[in-house]
Amino acid sequence: MQPSAALARISPSPTLAVSARVGALKRQGVDVIGLGAGEPDFDTPDFVKEAAIAAIRQGKTKYTDVDGTPELKAAIAAKFRRDNALTYAPDQITVNVGGKHTLFNAMVATVEAGDEVVIPAPYWVSYPDVVQFAGGTPVPVRAGPEQGYKLTPAALDAAITPRTKWVILNSPSNPTGAAYSAAELRALAEVLARHPHVWVFADDMYEHVVYDGFEFATIAQVCPELYDRTLTVNGCSKAYAMTGWRIGFAGGAPWLIKAIAKLQSQSTSNPCSIAQAAATAALNGDQSFLRERNRAFQTRRDLVLDMLGEIEGMTCPKPEGAFYVYPSFAPLIGRRTPGGTVIDSDEAFVSYLLDEARVAAVQGAAFGLSPAMRISYATSDALLREACARIQQACRALG
Repeated sequence: MQPSAALARISPSPTLAVSARVGALKRQGVDVIGLGAGEPDFDTPDFVKEAAIAAIRQGKTKYTDVDGTPELKAAIAAKFRRDNALTYAPDQITVNVGGKHTLFNAMVATVEAGDEVVIPAPYWVSYPDVVQFAGGTPVPVRAGPEQGYKLTPAALDAAITPRTKWVILNSPSNPTGAAYSAAELRALAEVLARHPHVWVFADDMYEHVVYDGFEFATIAQVCPELYDRTLTVNGCSKAYAMTGWRIGFAGGAPWLIKAIAKLQSQSTSNPCSIAQAAATAALNGDQSFLRERNRAFQTRRDLVLDMLGEIEGMTCPKPEGAFYVYPSFAPLIGRRTPGGTVIDSDEAFVSYLLDEARVAAVQGAAFGLSPAMRISYATSDALLREACARIQQACRALG
């Protein structure tokens, strides 16, 4: 027996592979600093934990509705009204096992062979693979550092064909931290208005992780004409430090939400009942802790930008949000390590950093734009300072 053709169209997640390698090295006693994981180092808030414990004690351990409890759907609807001025009824809301599951459900439920999905590059590693698993064709569109890692209206217009089914917009972005202003979203919406067959997958997972007074906006909010063909996606993983709880959600057209529920009924069934109770508390609870955590993230961002900015040949636009930087380093390609190895790709560069500097990052090739790397600064100031010092020393050692 052989693996299916659908499975052969995808690759293991490169970011998870880096995390696994870091974990293995640490278990061997190696002093390695992992900057590859895309999760906050903060703990889940205590009031969220207490809600989960209470749910267990109250016996909320049975099956729930396939796509979310009524309580959680009400909390999600309230969140969309409060934060995004968007109104979604319960039959317009889906709850899934993390944002990746939302992506998987949406693509598998709608994409057929020959369909195209426009994906700005650099992109989250799962976007193209999930599209390919569903039988579609990912269409990467360069959004380089010269344009702040953002898709331009002209590039979007050029990428759309009669076969285009979706465009994916991730703001703030994983892996770059770039975020679209309301004005930038309106400019993209003007293009989409001319192509009514194209739907928008608005991945807002990092909505609450923004800096310098940036005002977050989502495309269905600022462009109501796109409301009926936008899936507005979010979750609890990043803002609430709940990556392991696995709760993602989205608001969209009733027919699409029903299709996603049908698919989910034959795959995972409902998300964990205890995680749903915790997510309900997170969305309904006091949100003030988000500001304190964002201040810490912003300090870390500035520390990393300052230290990487001292490296000759490395440049990095200043991110508006998330907890990543995406430095490019074309001038370092072709240099030699102290051992004589030629750095011929960003994969070779991050391997050099791991082997020689004991710092783990993720190569830009995994995100569709090279030569670059993604660094997560979701760790302590002290570890970030040490990691950046090691990177500086490793770069100075290149011949």
